[in-house]
Amino acid sequence: MQIKALRLFVHVAGTGSFSETARHFGVPGSSVSRHIAALEEDIGQRLLFRHTRAVRLTEAGERYFVQVREALELLDAATETAADKDAAPRGLVRVNVPVALGRRHIAPLIAEFQQQHRELSVELMLTDAFVDPVQEGADVTVRIGKLADSSLVARTLGPQRYLVCASPKYLKRNAAPSEPSELKTHNCLIYKGHLGVQRWYFSRPDELHYQPFEISGDLRSNNAEVLVAAALAGQGVVLFPSWLYDADALKAKKLVRLLPDWLASVEPEPSEINLVFPESRLRSRKVKLLSDFLLERIGTPPYWEF
Repeated sequence: MQIKALRLFVHVAGTGSFSETARHFGVPGSSVSRHIAALEEDIGQRLLFRHTRAVRLTEAGERYFVQVREALELLDAATETAADKDAAPRGLVRVNVPVALGRRHIAPLIAEFQQQHRELSVELMLTDAFVDPVQEGADVTVRIGKLADSSLVARTLGPQRYLVCASPKYLKRNAAPSEPSELKTHNCLIYKGHLGVQRWYFSRPDELHYQPFEISGDLRSNNAEVLVAAALAGQGVVLFPSWLYDADALKAKKLVRLLPDWLASVEPEPSEINLVFPESRLRSRKVKLLSDFLLERIGTPPYWEF
């Protein structure tokens, strides 16, 4: 069984395309088909359903894909370790990040990282959907919230700190709330994502017992930045992570923090921002370089805290 055939199979499975795989490896499409057919014959299983416009994995192919991809990554990591440690790292790092956090903070940092490591390529995927790093083949995943998968290794970027804010224009028309129960009389601008309408939770700092409070308002959106813009325009009250707000807008009092004596959240418990990895990825020098860079540049506490 040839390693080349395994690499071709993994690329076809990831892209769903024989022609794209042929272009990527610089070989004829017929060569890709021939290698994969030989691979299927070797293991005695059909791995791919071939259709006119698309290619998809069989059930056996899905199982094989996950394990072979992991094996190739371990092989590449071993080769990298055995190579000259002073040589510039090469290859691709796959990164998965929530949309707004990625756009506002991670993408600029990755651009800076690539200026320092020009031989490295980065595939940056922005999604608010839950991502399984093993299934998706992500080397580095930024995950917000509780970590339930013990098979993943985590490095903490910092706490997910929420701020309740409104503009001075809005507060001229509406008295600032002194406790969360008073939010029911305010126009709250509410995020509605793939999990539904977000609830707002509050706790006293000395209790750490988050309780939901009733809110309502005239604007809902699946885009947090739209809601922050509406708050800046004086439309209502927003609750979002500190990293989503523009620090200059808060320093200039274009947005005013409300309920500073309370802890806020959109979940019934505090959460963190973590870098998570399948354990095997940490053996890769390029993955460690990127994760170390992100941790150093974001800092402790994160630079977006003020």
